[in-house]
Amino acid sequence: MTSSVTAVVLLIAVNLVPLAGVIWWGWNVYSLLVLYWIENGIIGILNVPKILRAEGEVVSGGATFRMSGRSGLARGAMVAFFVLHYGIFWAVHGIFVFLLPLFIGLGSMATAIGGGLPGPASGEPFPLVEPGLRWDVIGLGAAGLTISHLASFFLNYLGRREYRHVSPAAQTMAPYGRVVVLHLTILVGALLSSVLGSPVGAVAVLVVGKTIVDLALHLAEHRRIGAARQST
Repeated sequence: MTSSVTAVVLLIAVNLVPLAGVIWWGWNVYSLLVLYWIENGIIGILNVPKILRAEGEVVSGGATFRMSGRSGLARGAMVAFFVLHYGIFWAVHGIFVFLLPLFIGLGSMATAIGGGLPGPASGEPFPLVEPGLRWDVIGLGAAGLTISHLASFFLNYLGRREYRHVSPAAQTMAPYGRVVVLHLTILVGALLSSVLGSPVGAVAVLVVGKTIVDLALHLAEHRRIGAARQST
């Protein structure tokens, strides 16, 4: 394992908190969708200091060199590009999340009028999004996810000197693959949760699926960096 054990334990624990929340405190699926959108924002924010610190080898014009230090026009341009591009990506994702109840409401209305597909047991339209946001859930979850990502940043990226083996350009693009895969996992989990028709079962599918994928992507990311370290 190339990642810090502490970072892995925190990742699993924080990701499983929503499962306990839905079992004992009545957390709903929609609040988790908003929480996971906020997590993507946390990932984006933490990527800025990663870009500024990255010192991996850069190949240009047949020459290999390192962009040492934390300043420089090229590095600043990469940060500006990332903030603008990722910011737009994150904002569009957020618009989709916050408009989802409207789309589901219209779909449920159409289903009710046309007699479409009923839910699995109740005869009602699929309850993909439950009404109301639990801001206590979102705040608590966001704090935990922030701690988890900060722990990985300090224990792995800085503590294990991973920044020495990732170029600023590679680090600029690093969050996208993970965020896209997690986003697709969350969407699939939300759709499956509607088919299950049970709040506990719904969030169990969503949370456990997201946790497994998140852990796999986390380990794969640090395994790649470990391989780069061994090759230099």
